[in-house]
Amino acid sequence: MPEAGHYGYKKTDGICDGVCGEPVSKAALTMSRLKCALRGFDLRALMALLIGVPILILMIYAHGQKVTYFLRPIWESPPKPFKTIPHYYHENVTMENLCKLHGWKVRDTPRRVFDAVLFSNELDILEIRWNELSPYVSEFVLLESNSTFTGMKKPLHFKENRHRFGFAESRLTYGMIGGRFVKGENPFVEESYQRVALDQLIKIAKIEDDDLLIMSDVDEIPSGHTIDLLRWCNDIPDILHLQLRNYLYSFEFFLDDKSWRASIHRYRSGKTRYAHFRQTDELLADSGWHCSFCFRYISDFAFKMQAYSHVDRIRFKYFLNPDRIQDVICRGADLFDMLPEEYTFQEIIAKLGPIPSTYSAVHLPSYLLKNVERFRYLLPGNCRRESG
Repeated sequence: MPEAGHYGYKKTDGICDGVCGEPVSKAALTMSRLKCALRGFDLRALMALLIGVPILILMIYAHGQKVTYFLRPIWESPPKPFKTIPHYYHENVTMENLCKLHGWKVRDTPRRVFDAVLFSNELDILEIRWNELSPYVSEFVLLESNSTFTGMKKPLHFKENRHRFGFAESRLTYGMIGGRFVKGENPFVEESYQRVALDQLIKIAKIEDDDLLIMSDVDEIPSGHTIDLLRWCNDIPDILHLQLRNYLYSFEFFLDDKSWRASIHRYRSGKTRYAHFRQTDELLADSGWHCSFCFRYISDFAFKMQAYSHVDRIRFKYFLNPDRIQDVICRGADLFDMLPEEYTFQEIIAKLGPIPSTYSAVHLPSYLLKNVERFRYLLPGNCRRESG
């Protein structure tokens, strides 16, 4: 029994016994109290938590896009499928028979065709495009800005190299629009602003009702025979999307045939508006080529990565490293280290990894094959690029 008198009792445990009743330094007392506070914690679990959480955060930051893209089939349904129209063509079949094969009638005279594009810096691809379409186009319409979609200032590349396109000069409506350079703005706002300006330039080019208007980016190249068919046939749809063969970096890396944004319209005053999104359910099969990021110079790859509307895909500065870009091109890998943008797990898994090389150069734009020495970098087996 304790002795009579004032009695004070303080609860202690084994960890803290060493500091009770003895003079100790303030630091030792603090450490002892910390030990008391951590009593019952598993040290290994604590260390795993302290190391694991930062690693998990870093992995989410570095690869979060891959996780969300891979899980896309769970939270997003695929778009409504197109109604694909079979495309018949052979150089030895008459236009009357070609129209008949499509369920259309041949016209007495062909429609006028207007080819309208927004231009950034794709000089080689523009030259190939315009030469492919030149026999069938009545008016080329081109608009360029001194601003990229992301608000970067850029040279007027077409204006400085206009001499390369003398064959189209008599049929060219050219326009230049100044950028707005709004900091922090969504790039799609500037893109929309420029497309509206292009819509006005098309009117300046004196397009009329029932003329054909091609709406596509410079690197979305309709085949000449496709445009010839549509200008000669009656009863074609008012709006028709064009299915293009999808290539990346050059005609060596064939991705798929799912490029559909290019379209052709029978112009209607007050109704037709220049756009680059889905506008109908009808798609004409095998109608040309989409050669994305098909540049001669490494510097052009880096420029486009920073200039177009998906600049947010540059998650790390080293993505712009010239040696890395060259390595990615030759492997057929993705410049932004992204997973395929597909809507089913089967399609995502099927497209994982680099694009396999193709060694076929059959049915490519004729101007490209006639000028192989100038454009060899676009053909299979020529992935090395100049620095620029």
